[in-house]
Amino acid sequence: MQKQRGNTHAAIDIGSNTIHLIIAHCTPDNLDIIEDKTAEVHTEESVNATGDISQEKRDSILSTIQQYQDIARQHGANPILAVATEAIRQAHNSQDVLEDVKRQTGIQINVIRGNQEAALTFYGATYGMDLPNVGVLDVGGGSTELITAKKRQITWLTSISIGSEWVHDRYLHSNPPTQEEIDVARTFLQTYWKGMRIPQRPPAWVVTGSSASALLKLAQQAFGLNSDSDRLTCDDLMRCETLLSALPAEDIARRYEQSLERARILLAGALIIHEATKRLQLNEIRVSSHGLREGVLLTYSRYGENWLDDPAVNVDTTRQKASSPVRKQALSVDPLQETFTQSAQRMLPQAAKKFLDWRDEVIKGQDPEAVHKMRVASRRLRAVMDAFEPFCKPKPFKNSYMSVKQVADLLGIVRDTDVMIQHVTEELEQGPAEEKAGAQWFIDRLKSYHQKQQQQLETFIQHLDAVALKREIASCIPKGA
Repeated sequence: MQKQRGNTHAAIDIGSNTIHLIIAHCTPDNLDIIEDKTAEVHTEESVNATGDISQEKRDSILSTIQQYQDIARQHGANPILAVATEAIRQAHNSQDVLEDVKRQTGIQINVIRGNQEAALTFYGATYGMDLPNVGVLDVGGGSTELITAKKRQITWLTSISIGSEWVHDRYLHSNPPTQEEIDVARTFLQTYWKGMRIPQRPPAWVVTGSSASALLKLAQQAFGLNSDSDRLTCDDLMRCETLLSALPAEDIARRYEQSLERARILLAGALIIHEATKRLQLNEIRVSSHGLREGVLLTYSRYGENWLDDPAVNVDTTRQKASSPVRKQALSVDPLQETFTQSAQRMLPQAAKKFLDWRDEVIKGQDPEAVHKMRVASRRLRAVMDAFEPFCKPKPFKNSYMSVKQVADLLGIVRDTDVMIQHVTEELEQGPAEEKAGAQWFIDRLKSYHQKQQQQLETFIQHLDAVALKREIASCIPKGA
């Protein structure tokens, strides 16, 4: 009986946000899943903040793997296969963490490359689906993978270092995020996806990852989507975005059975998926609950001990011959759109102009809204620069980005003080008489602070060479890129 149902194996997937365990009776073409567990660790959070996996996250990773090891042993699973993705790839101290896990559990964690992650995810996400020509989009916490296939064979794939945790931590700071923050995040994603060359557009796309599953659950509970459906339309995604931008994470978690940490970053995941569907010109997507970990078990069952080295998993992205199934450039020429270089040469100067157009009004110091408008424009300019950074010349990019950031920081101080003065003034008008003297003292102090910061801002902007900054931003993109 054991032979017919396959051997029992376990796979642990250490992602940027979550650590998954799956245990199954495995054959090369079938998985009889007997355990499927998820723990939220959010390793990407500390990696984004410091570049390292914090001690708290290290302890969480180790304790979670130890728990999963115990469960796997109870089922007699052997081997226990473990893979780690973007957060571990990026962390400076990842090797120390891996050695610590190996020392205390005996489990060898394979830090897989982006192309391996994409291939394994494809096999897992499409498991059980009769879709010979399909694309797969996997949105994780720290990276996103895209894969296309024809007749069940991978024809193209790419992995990009952008995920829900990354977008949230970079752009969506409020709870719930403000419309301004959402607009800036959307500006970045629209710019990034515009430059993404996707050489094929299969008729069907499957989206996997925790964000996709959570959005499907949210649509089912909040909008009455059929609980048996695995499909989300663009309208469904837009309604999810509206809901997630209207309520704080605590309310989303309580009302719709989401974990608080998942609710916190879910809008970022929705924005990534929605902007991708627009770029791919899709009306709907299919959501798969399967992914990387199922792909690990299937490929191990098919290829044995050398599963990670098999060409079906270790896809070669370095060759550019016609026979190569994968093309190296993910950001390149798209016959249906302008070239990447053309996009950069058009969008960077436009964003810089909108930012600098407010310079004279801010220097006058008469209109608080000018400060707000220039601050918003600075955020959008930085979002566009973020999108093109991988292909920019390092020196001019770093110099111009720093100049914009310095202005943005000063604008932020002045704007936030404006808002605080307005808020306290309103409280003063409505508050009890005995508190008016204290409130007025505080307002006077705020106004004095605001005046000093406004002067610093005006001085900095006056000395900012707008023509030179525009030229430097325009020079970031190499000719012929």
